[in-house]
Amino acid sequence: MTTSAAASSTVFRPRSAIWFTGVVWAMVAVSLVSSVLTHGPDSLLGSWPLLTIAYVTWWLAWYPVVVIGERGVVLRNPVRTITVPWSALVTVDTKYALTLITPRGKYSSWAAPAPGMFGVHRARTDHVQGLPETTYGPAQSIRPGDLTNSDSGAAAFHIRKRWAELLAADSISIGEADSVPVSRTPNWAVLAAGLALMVLSVMTLAR
Repeated sequence: MTTSAAASSTVFRPRSAIWFTGVVWAMVAVSLVSSVLTHGPDSLLGSWPLLTIAYVTWWLAWYPVVVIGERGVVLRNPVRTITVPWSALVTVDTKYALTLITPRGKYSSWAAPAPGMFGVHRARTDHVQGLPETTYGPAQSIRPGDLTNSDSGAAAFHIRKRWAELLAADSISIGEADSVPVSRTPNWAVLAAGLALMVLSVMTLAR
C-alpha cells in the first residue's frame, strides 16, 4: 500500500493502483496518438470509449483512498465517501478488507483489501510483531488481513496506533460512540462524470 503524508493526515492507496492506472492510461494514450496519426484529428471525436476505459480505471483503482486525519478516518470508495470520527470508532476489522466498526454500522474500504494467498506467503516475522494491542486475538493470533505487508494491514496498523494514542491522551470521549454520527456522502461529481462518459461511449459505438 502506498502512503503519502499531507499536513496532519496520512493517505493510503493500494500499491497496485499506480501501476494498473499507469499501464491502462499509457495504452489509451498510445491508441489515441495512433488513431490521430492514422485517421487525423477528427478521429478523436470517436474516442469516447477509450476515454471511458481510462476514467473507469482511475475511478476504481486510483480514486479510492483511506485518509487518517486528526478528526477521524475517511474511506473514499468509488460510490461514496465515509467519514468515521475517532469517537465513533468501536473496533477495526480486516477479515475481507479494512472495516471500521461503529455502533451505527460497519464501513469497509475499497482501497484496503485483505491479502490473498500470495500476500500471506510473503509475510515475514516482522509483519506480525509490534502491532497495537487491539490487533491481537487469543494467544496473540492475528488475521491474515492484519499483516503489515498487506493493504488492509498497513492501514489498520496506523489507524489502531493513532486511535490508541488519542485514547491514551484522553483526546477521545469514552462512551459517546452511540451518539457520534458517521458521514456517508455519495460521490455525485465522480459518478455523474462516469455516467456521462458511458452515455457518450454508447452513442459512439451505436453509430
